[in-house]
Amino acid sequence: MPETHEPLLKIGELAKSSGVPIATLKHYIREGLIKPARKTGRTMSWYAPSAVARVRAIKDLQQQQFLPLDVIRESLAGDAAAGDELTAAAAIAKVLERHTGPKTCTREQLVERGVSPKELDWLAAAGLARPGADGNYRGDDLVLLSTLGAARKAGITAEMLPFSILGEYVVALRGLIEIELRLFRDGVLPRARKQDVSRLATAATELSERLVVVMRRKLLLPVLQRQIEEDGHEEARDHRRDRGVRRKHQSSSGQRRRRRPAGERR
Repeated sequence: MPETHEPLLKIGELAKSSGVPIATLKHYIREGLIKPARKTGRTMSWYAPSAVARVRAIKDLQQQQFLPLDVIRESLAGDAAAGDELTAAAAIAKVLERHTGPKTCTREQLVERGVSPKELDWLAAAGLARPGADGNYRGDDLVLLSTLGAARKAGITAEMLPFSILGEYVVALRGLIEIELRLFRDGVLPRARKQDVSRLATAATELSERLVVVMRRKLLLPVLQRQIEEDGHEEARDHRRDRGVRRKHQSSSGQRRRRRPAGERR
């Protein structure tokens, strides 16, 4: 019986089959995550059908396990250390999943509950709340939307707290998260036994969440007090400056009154 081979895929076909945009696939290629099975020209590449599953796995590791591309590349290549990081990421994902629950909600249901379509679009563009392939919001995306919805119900309007303020939260929290993960990857993983990685990742994730809540509570009032004092100093400087301007104006007005033109009737 003659040997049969599955036809190779163009990059557009790979994008359609995997559900990943061409621009993302090109990024994966540059990062060495996927390679063409054959090239028939400088700009024409063909990919094996097995690349579809590989691309889906890469995207899942990015979105669900929160792994960076360098770790994904090493883990797919079978690197032992990256395998530990994969185990750690899986444990972290389980902890986060416990906090979110199994609830789902569609865009239409959210809009019916008063969420603005414009705000949903902004959150999706920012990568903060996106529906899954089935069109449902779930997990932390849904928790985030519920939290912001609770703020609206409490009377905190969009003018008081626009969704765009979350951009500043993301910048601040990303720095904190990068520190936490670097400490774990550089401090814990190299010293942990392989069978302990999952347990230690779970413990570290739960500890980190509690630590952030406690530290925020401890810092909230001192930071508020500092802001009030800084505002008070600024108001005092403005008051002194305004008073100086008034005195200068009054002095100039008095000098003009004393200088009368020649021949003016007294």
